[in-house]
Amino acid sequence: MLQVLDALAIRRWADAALDQLDAHRDELDRTNVFPVPDGDTGTNLVLTMRAAVEQLVRRTVGAPTGTEHPDNAAQVAADLASGSLRGARGNSGVILSQMIRGLAEVLADMGQATLDGPAVASVLRRADTLARSAVSQPVEGTVLSVLRAAAAAATAAATPGEHGTGVLSEVVTAAARAAALALAETPRQLPVLARAGVVDAGGLGLTLLLDVLVGVVIGRAPLVAVAEGGGLDSRDRAALLGIRETGSADFDYEVMYLLDTTSARRVAALRARLDTLGDSVAVVGSVGSATQGEQARSGNEPAGAAATDAGLWHVHVHCTDVGAAVEAGIEAGRPHRITVVRFADQLDQPGRGDGAGDSRFRRARAVVTVVPGEPVAELVRAAGGTALVAEPEHPPGVGDIGAAIAGSRARHVVLLPNDVELTQAAEEAAEVARAVGQEVVVVPTSSVLQGLAALAVHDAQRRAGDDVVAMAEAAAATRTGVVQIAAGEALTWVGRCYAGDVLGLVDGEVVLIERDLTRGACLLADRMLTTGGELVTVLLGEDGPGWLGERLAEYLRQSHPEVDVVRYAGGPAGRPLQLGVE
Repeated sequence: MLQVLDALAIRRWADAALDQLDAHRDELDRTNVFPVPDGDTGTNLVLTMRAAVEQLVRRTVGAPTGTEHPDNAAQVAADLASGSLRGARGNSGVILSQMIRGLAEVLADMGQATLDGPAVASVLRRADTLARSAVSQPVEGTVLSVLRAAAAAATAAATPGEHGTGVLSEVVTAAARAAALALAETPRQLPVLARAGVVDAGGLGLTLLLDVLVGVVIGRAPLVAVAEGGGLDSRDRAALLGIRETGSADFDYEVMYLLDTTSARRVAALRARLDTLGDSVAVVGSVGSATQGEQARSGNEPAGAAATDAGLWHVHVHCTDVGAAVEAGIEAGRPHRITVVRFADQLDQPGRGDGAGDSRFRRARAVVTVVPGEPVAELVRAAGGTALVAEPEHPPGVGDIGAAIAGSRARHVVLLPNDVELTQAAEEAAEVARAVGQEVVVVPTSSVLQGLAALAVHDAQRRAGDDVVAMAEAAAATRTGVVQIAAGEALTWVGRCYAGDVLGLVDGEVVLIERDLTRGACLLADRMLTTGGELVTVLLGEDGPGWLGERLAEYLRQSHPEVDVVRYAGGPAGRPLQLGVE
């Protein structure tokens, strides 16, 4: 039995929590009727927790030897908090991110490597404050009620006296038991839950997380049977369609995005603007951001605070005017990772989707492709695909890719990772999606140009298997070349290069070294066309000179008039130009 929670114990809790949420995902999804009956609370909690764990793994794997912080509980908690904020999905995911943020902030404030019973109570109280501050209009009978009950019970158990000893095991057990009791009360607090015969799905998820914590501390199976009474009764799920909480009937979309380059005052203005556009407004910050309940809600800001001091924020709203919600974010700072979900696409409506009656699917087929920027994402969307925009310093993980697959609302999905290094994550995300009923095929495209070639031949009217074969063949038939600048001296297959040299690569291998950028691009195109080609696709990097594409196109018109040339902007930074030859 543990006396304190250290870094290892927190990691064990995070891993076990993800497993427990995943095991109960279907039950949580079925139980989800508030704030809208969109059947995704379990999925959102799993994706949020997976993002938290992935951030922790990414830090550990990517850190130089000796700097992984294996014994630093504060660093472990900070990584979990960062990952959960970036990957938060839906109302439930936003609240979960704030619970983990409470853990990180308490550890940072205490400046110590472990948490005892009273410290765990402090974590729950901080989480309670953050979670309620995150929501514009807190509603009782939800996860907020369950969290408050857990925090109060933990505080009582952590206070030495008639009812408390401060022992860690007693504190976490008291919190879990109080959460289970509060969960059972939620149908009496929210009529929509009583009509559906369920408890609050978010509250059930929290109770599962606390139950896992009990298991970690006491070293055996959890003491509380939290899932009992959490499922639907015998009434038909279809009877729940169309039930929404008061004030949400007119809102059709869930809009989420991350926001940075902002300030507490601008975040407060954003919250106020979103309140006029819809409901279920939640604007939450990372560790170190302004406290939502104080600065962000009131607009107070330290004198002289720079626009970049407020850190990273996660924004969530239910609304009808999606454009206005995004524009409000643009006015407040820099929104990115924008996600829009239409509630009607998540409901099991007769005559919609692929006809299979599964509430998650509104269409039979979709193509999900990872792209380096918004200009390419627009090309993908114009071709009927679903784009997942990869941030340069934060490549999408299993959770991000899994969210894009689930968000496509398609029974059959073709996934194009467009990067060799993303193939493994794509396969893992596909496996997770298959486990919950989606059919996912990964076509291992190694570049965005191969992905665009595959998408160009996609035909939703073909048999799914034949379409996958056609896309795979188109990708394989596209040779990819890259022009980039050498960062330093190195020995290549074609000789020694030096910093500033122009390198031409084909399928990852250096095939030429030049000093002039235009000459290097033209020679690379010549090299790639020696084996034939009908179409040359030019993708300009975001930091490449605009004239480079024009000069290359003019050169090809004169030297290879038999080929067609198309040019696009929006390639990744660090690669002035990419070439695809089909």
